[in-house]
Amino acid sequence: MAEILKGVTCLLLIFIQKKGNLKQFAASLYDSIVVQYMDTLKLAVPSLIYTLQNNLQYVAISNLPAATFQVTYQLKILTTAVFSVLMLRKSLSRLQWLSLVLLFVGVAIVQVEQQQAGGRSPPGGQGMQQNYMVGLVAVVVSCLSSGFAGVYFEKILKGSAASVWLRNVQLGIFGTLLGLLGLWSTEGAAVAERGFFFGYTPLVWGVILNQAFGGLLVAVVVKYADNILKGFATSFSIVVSTVASIYLFDFHLNLLFALGAGLVIGAVYLYSLPKGPLASRSLAGTATEHQGHAAQSKELPSVTTDGFLSKILAKEKGS
Repeated sequence: MAEILKGVTCLLLIFIQKKGNLKQFAASLYDSIVVQYMDTLKLAVPSLIYTLQNNLQYVAISNLPAATFQVTYQLKILTTAVFSVLMLRKSLSRLQWLSLVLLFVGVAIVQVEQQQAGGRSPPGGQGMQQNYMVGLVAVVVSCLSSGFAGVYFEKILKGSAASVWLRNVQLGIFGTLLGLLGLWSTEGAAVAERGFFFGYTPLVWGVILNQAFGGLLVAVVVKYADNILKGFATSFSIVVSTVASIYLFDFHLNLLFALGAGLVIGAVYLYSLPKGPLASRSLAGTATEHQGHAAQSKELPSVTTDGFLSKILAKEKGS
């Protein structure tokens, strides 16, 4: 459903860009998606990775305390930076390298704290049994896939004049098909018996809307504000997640976790700083969510707004 909502939103934005001309809108989509099918097929790789990433996020958050997940997931900044250096030959400033080291140290401290606590989240909320190692592996693989897919997507965008919205429609086609395959293989019998929407509570719809439109919000922040403000927003989200976990899930905050989270917040802020004496050769923008949002906004200045998450949600095909 998140993929469908993202696709419909992008189609609507493309329709607006065509000034409501239905014939021009349809012709443009047919030419870009069907006629230039090889160009469309290029998006199958990042779409597959984004779909994997999104599902791994659910596995991770199901097995980790929310605050721990939020801190650990910032490793996507590190993986995106490394893949940018390797695949796009970008250079990092000394300040950015320092921030990545601090980021890694901060995440490591949080993991040490969790291991000392027994690797289990405190009871609360749903009261479900959690497997800390499963959650940790899921979030690390999700960060790796997020970094690779985001940089791969940026590389595709650089070599094409297609709009970000069109690229997200192409991603959505494959993402929807892959999602349906996964749905059929795991929940096919239940869907056939009780219908597609049998488990859709208001809370589930909230998660879907967050996944679908969270990436749009990130893109708007990057375009109309700056990466420093995005860094502050990321840092604030860690604080909010921690406070909410204390009240909702009986999460116990201690000095070691606070130290690790503080280092991660500081690293995010430092990485987002503009060029300066220590950043003469800066990587353009911060590492992107689920689908290279910041990179998209810089590489395609003619587009009024930027791509998603995942998705990265995406959105990130996710973020």
